[in-house]
Amino acid sequence: MTEQRVTMTFADGIADVRLVRPDKMNALDPAMFAAIAQTIDTLAALPGLRAVILSGEGRAFCAGLDMASMAGGGSGLDLGARSHGEANLFQQVAWGWRTLPVPVIAAVHGIAFGGGFQILSGADIRIIAPDTRCAIMEMKWGIVPDMAGFALWRTTVRDDVLRELIYTAREFDAAEALALGFVTRLADDPHAEAMALARAIAGRNPEAIRAAKRLANLSADAAAGPILVAESAEQAKLMRSPNQMEAVMANMQKRAPTFAD
Repeated sequence: MTEQRVTMTFADGIADVRLVRPDKMNALDPAMFAAIAQTIDTLAALPGLRAVILSGEGRAFCAGLDMASMAGGGSGLDLGARSHGEANLFQQVAWGWRTLPVPVIAAVHGIAFGGGFQILSGADIRIIAPDTRCAIMEMKWGIVPDMAGFALWRTTVRDDVLRELIYTAREFDAAEALALGFVTRLADDPHAEAMALARAIAGRNPEAIRAAKRLANLSADAAAGPILVAESAEQAKLMRSPNQMEAVMANMQKRAPTFAD
């Protein structure tokens, strides 16, 4: 029987996703890659989804590649194959969080090395424990980051800083990750902070949240003109829609809104 690699619980519009290979600090083996990609596919089709929390069980978020399992050719994957839209399987486990229609919040602790650091980078918002150890570690093994890191980091950190961290593979702490722009904020209990934030997001107009994520994704590399057009198009769809009117009425009546998905 294949051991479970990812768990997901779903309640009140929030999916709580956890990497569950704690004996290996959630290191990425072929089964973990497949499980994460399948979870992303499941979330993309999940009715009523408002937000996702991504975390790791045990002592670490994710220690990166399980080099022993990957060195044996266990993946059997052609790196050039685009199996998930523009991404291959390795890239999908990080990039796929960015393509989900709802916000994804990473709650990170312990260790986030290599592929694990790229996975957290795919989240919209990244909350990290103060004692977390981080590294873009691929160069230690004579390879380059190839799990969508370059596509994700271009919107978070200066180019020269990124090059230095990649070229040296040096470890850095949570405070430096925050200062450089890799993470959103520090928290002693990242998962609790992520859950509070997810609940706040789940209480907003879900159509507006999804529109805002589409615009945020577009703004990463589109020219100003298409962004301006997209803003207007998204707003036109939202104005006077049932959920938008409910947001207005709930505010005026000082009550919690009731939105339709």
